[in-house]
Amino acid sequence: MTFRSLDTADLAGKRALVRVDFNVPMEGGVITDDTRLRSALPTIRYLSSRGAKVILLAHFDRPKGQRVPAMSLGPVAGPLSALLGEPVLFGEDCIGADAYRTVASLENGQMALLENLRFHPGEETNDPAFVSELAAFGDLYVNDAFSAAHRAHASTEGLARLLPSYPGLAMRRELDMLDAALGNPQKPVLGIVGGAKVSTKLDLLNNLVRKLDRLAIGGGMANTFLAAQGHDVGGSLCEHDLGDTARAIMASAKTAGCELLLPVDVVVAREVKPGTATRTCGLDDVKAGDLILDAGPETVKRLIAAMDASKTLIWNGPLGVFEVPPFDAATVAAAKHAAGRVKTGQLVAVAGGGDTVSALNHAGVVDDMTFVSTAGGAFLEWMEGKTLPGVAALEV
Repeated sequence: MTFRSLDTADLAGKRALVRVDFNVPMEGGVITDDTRLRSALPTIRYLSSRGAKVILLAHFDRPKGQRVPAMSLGPVAGPLSALLGEPVLFGEDCIGADAYRTVASLENGQMALLENLRFHPGEETNDPAFVSELAAFGDLYVNDAFSAAHRAHASTEGLARLLPSYPGLAMRRELDMLDAALGNPQKPVLGIVGGAKVSTKLDLLNNLVRKLDRLAIGGGMANTFLAAQGHDVGGSLCEHDLGDTARAIMASAKTAGCELLLPVDVVVAREVKPGTATRTCGLDDVKAGDLILDAGPETVKRLIAAMDASKTLIWNGPLGVFEVPPFDAATVAAAKHAAGRVKTGQLVAVAGGGDTVSALNHAGVVDDMTFVSTAGGAFLEWMEGKTLPGVAALEV
């Protein structure tokens, strides 16, 4: 994939329409986690410092094309201004007279945040008329919201077709890291896919077995594979109706030369709660009322050996019910080992997906991985091998 680079753009005095992801968690009009604001700061500062007029476009929540006061981006402007140390104007709309006045008042290097794009139905339908209204405010377009790039919306796909377009700094880093993990990785490549259900990750599994050297499957979804092999999984979470699907994935992996790593031992209990009695056992020793809640120590040893034999790791999903200790043991051990390999330069480790980020935070290693994506759906669709409209539109 080839993209224009911002460092080749003539920015002084130009109006830069910048798509950011400011869909931040908020309670009572107060932001509770400003991670997404912080991730946009480098691009905003880069453009501002080079004399561009920076016009920020974003959505918040799901107003479904209606003006919903509780979903205004107004409460974001103040905290963003505080992070930047510069004033950020707020436009009461993203098109029309209010937006025009806000944009027209900007001097070179100044910044404005326009109102929630999704107050207009044309945003999500990618309506050409709405796209044209947005484009009238800009001389160039920058997409710094990889997390929204899997949507073909006006502000993610439509604008990129009308204006000279560039990936922002955060977007570019995400694309570079994903390319390093799946596009052109250092081999051998190991994947870890966990989570509750096979049914939610069929496209992911089918894509990865064609691209990886080894794929470890953990969490509740591993039970479906174990059951498909004829193992009794007791009362564990298991999609028994997907046995044929699991066997087909195993066959595809064998054909593609991808070694599938399934648990060889498990940690079981009778209920999911802290302090409950647990038992580590082999796959043929799971009793009728047992719940498989974590991978066992021998499984972790095999996974660590696979990491040691790999140069690249891509990780999505925990290995057990990490939210309830002691069923976090496998996830924490694997995460800490991966982080250690990254620190010594022996492994490139890229991870993403909501539960994955939480699990790595729980293990205390988020900052030690090569890259941790917070993009959620866009990260998963990229791993599934799908074309992301917001990325494809930036290609030259």
